[in-house]
Amino acid sequence: MTKRLLVVSLLLIAAVITISGPVAAADQTIKIATQSPLSGDQSAVGVDIKRGAELALEQMSAPLVKMGFKVELAPFDDQANPDTGVANAKRIVSDPAILSVVGHYNSGVQIPSSEVYHTSGLANVSPANTNPKVTTRGYMEVNRIVGRDDVQGVVGADFAAGKKVKSVFVVHDKTAYGQGIAEFFKKRAEEKGMKMLGFEGTEEKANFDSLLSPILAGNPDLVYFGGMYSQAAVLFKQAREKGYMGIFLSDDGFDSSDAVKIGGQTLLDGGGTFYSTVSGPASIYPGTAKFVADFKAKYNAAPQPFAAQGYDCMGICLKAIEAAVKANGNKFPARAAVTKAIRDMKDYEGITGKFTFNSIGDPTIAKYFVIQVASPSPAKWSDNPVVETLDIAPPK
Repeated sequence: MTKRLLVVSLLLIAAVITISGPVAAADQTIKIATQSPLSGDQSAVGVDIKRGAELALEQMSAPLVKMGFKVELAPFDDQANPDTGVANAKRIVSDPAILSVVGHYNSGVQIPSSEVYHTSGLANVSPANTNPKVTTRGYMEVNRIVGRDDVQGVVGADFAAGKKVKSVFVVHDKTAYGQGIAEFFKKRAEEKGMKMLGFEGTEEKANFDSLLSPILAGNPDLVYFGGMYSQAAVLFKQAREKGYMGIFLSDDGFDSSDAVKIGGQTLLDGGGTFYSTVSGPASIYPGTAKFVADFKAKYNAAPQPFAAQGYDCMGICLKAIEAAVKANGNKFPARAAVTKAIRDMKDYEGITGKFTFNSIGDPTIAKYFVIQVASPSPAKWSDNPVVETLDIAPPK
């Protein structure tokens, strides 16, 4: 090869390397995934978690767009099923454009799914998962902006004690979430001197006759359900129709307008129905007025519980990705850099509060609420009165 040909060849190789090397930011897409139940009997809440995240992405991705990136939502339907969530998680981590995940709704889905995120170094910010194991595994990738069941169960039991409850029958749905919070409620209720007339797990969703027999025979002051509204509302309705007139109490899994579509007036009769939650109605937070208006304008409906938290989780992810991009010279960042930026974030000003994560990914202060069902109309669910509001640090 002549010297001239050699020079030309080297120039051509250099040109090819330049073209096929690191892609310019303008040609890159950043994706943020969501995982929540978008179908099935828990979709009322799951869809709005996705919608809240979607609205935040539309409103808050401008800094990344100005840096030349295209920013997209990648929604996944976990169907409230652990196996589906894990299968989705494997698809999510296999897409190098995805830099974080907002989700899930069910702790029993989040815990196994986040094992996949952890092994792949992909950040996960949860708007709703409350089982202690979500964060107590100590995974750097996993964070949540809500409180924990080992506090929420105590909040419920303390509320019952304040209502002068002397006897309780506890039912749970056998999931990591439902059984976990029921156990925390039971422990605190017994410490408060309440008599435990039963502690039963069930996967039944339609006919609770066998469970109602001991409940009606014992006639407890309060029936507590650990789990989701789709079961609890059916149980409560059937108990009321068979003559039970005591108090019903559940957890944040009960917090859906679909609960009154199922239970109707029976949830207001007798001693009434209450639920503890880590997510108050969107309207209760000082910073959510614009969010509620924007949400209604876009989706023609009031936001369901955890929609505002979905918005804040997306905001945290976007802010962290922006920081990681800047630290990398405005180039596409590594997942590890995004993970670190989320955990290092201090006093993020969300619409539902100010967030700083502790060393295991819990918020340093979390809000807890007790809410009463006040109307049989699903349209008025967000108007249910808050009877208690508490700010509590996570257990050490």
